[in-house]
Amino acid sequence: MPKLLHAVLASALLAAATFVPPAVLAEAPLQKVQAPGWYRFMVGDVEVTALSDGTFKLPVAQLLKGDKIQIGDALRRNFLGEQVETSDNAYLVNTGSKLVLIDTGAGVTMGPGTGGLQANLRAAGYKPEQVDEIYITHMHGDHIGGLLDGANRAYPNATLRIDKRDVDYWGSEATMNAAPAEFRDFFKPAIAVVKAYGEAGKLKPFEGSTALVPGVRAIANYGHTPGHTIYSIESKNEKLVLWGDLMHVAAVQFEDPSVTIQFDSDNAAALKQRQDAFADAAKNGYLVGAAHLAFPGVGRLRAAEKGYVFVPLNYSSLK
Repeated sequence: MPKLLHAVLASALLAAATFVPPAVLAEAPLQKVQAPGWYRFMVGDVEVTALSDGTFKLPVAQLLKGDKIQIGDALRRNFLGEQVETSDNAYLVNTGSKLVLIDTGAGVTMGPGTGGLQANLRAAGYKPEQVDEIYITHMHGDHIGGLLDGANRAYPNATLRIDKRDVDYWGSEATMNAAPAEFRDFFKPAIAVVKAYGEAGKLKPFEGSTALVPGVRAIANYGHTPGHTIYSIESKNEKLVLWGDLMHVAAVQFEDPSVTIQFDSDNAAALKQRQDAFADAAKNGYLVGAAHLAFPGVGRLRAAEKGYVFVPLNYSSLK
């Protein structure tokens, strides 16, 4: 037995001495990119695709108007700081007869984190040339920046629909020149859009609440801007209302809808519109979507003891 044990040990030592470890593989590099930003769901027979243009940092603690202590507490409870990485969402609505894009993202106007909407549109199976109509909630740069590719129309076959109040205000060089110098850059993207689509005969403003295509209706929601508009999509007793910038910071404004933001043209009117919209959504249980809710920005509201709770849409594979 000792001889056998010595032989086994010797064999093991020899194997260990001659063992060559496998080559160590290099560490995989960090990818630092997200998957394509689109999410598809149905509203009755209407197919809706949420599209991400990307995100940008918003100094919300500075911009929100209300009790600063309560605003700060709400942000901390939701693990957010004074600046919040904010989604910039748009929505593609396929009615079966029309392909409608609601808002177009910021394009290059909000820095390197935005400008991805057309790539995500293509990833979702569509091309910009297929878009029949574009409906704009309001003419701030983070909603109309994607309308142009340089000086050219980014959606060459689309008719552009915007409330006339916003076109007349933001598209006016006279209004821009009369505005304080620090606000004039807000007008420049709108003026360029009005020029490009207007000269091509593709700009068709509407006035107030009106049906646009079967199943899609514009609803006047003046306050955030002079012509701010929300859009209702209805099919087979199901409903989605796209709020645009009716609200900006979910962590704060659902709990306390009285908090406004400096971007509002009329804080009092915007507040009234938000209170009414929140109450109606909670009462009737339909889907809502907003430009600056965390992507895809779609869900329902439930009334709470204080304010409201936003319940994100349950994930579906659409099979």
